[in-house]
Amino acid sequence: MINKKSQAALEFIMTYGWAILVVLVAIGALAYFGVLSPDRFLPSKCNLQAGIACIDHKATPAQVQVRLVNSLGFDIDTITVKAGSCGTSSSPATLANGAQSTYTITCSPVLTGSKYNQQLNISYTVTETSITHNNVGQITTRIE
Repeated sequence: MINKKSQAALEFIMTYGWAILVVLVAIGALAYFGVLSPDRFLPSKCNLQAGIACIDHKATPAQVQVRLVNSLGFDIDTITVKAGSCGTSSSPATLANGAQSTYTITCSPVLTGSKYNQQLNISYTVTETSITHNNVGQITTRIE
């Protein structure tokens, strides 16, 4: 009688063991073929300190584009935008209060991989006071 109970228990454990093994193999196959790749679910964001807002952005292998809006309350000029290891962009050089503009930063060498996660540095001078400021943020997006 004791042998029958132990055999039933062993068969129960083996059945669940095989079921768990099948589930693990299925998850492994999905991960191997990229279905569970975290790069596909990467949140796209562009954060800066208060005053200058990044309202849109895009990264391609050759360049990074950011759309900035000036909400500092005064006009700024001598604007330079640098994105990570890419170059800088200073066109347009002035941005009136409330205005927005797109800055294109050329990357050399070209960006590789599927995601772009770098620091975004914006240097500008207040038109009224001629004082230079820096605004540091983060840009995270997929490379299209």
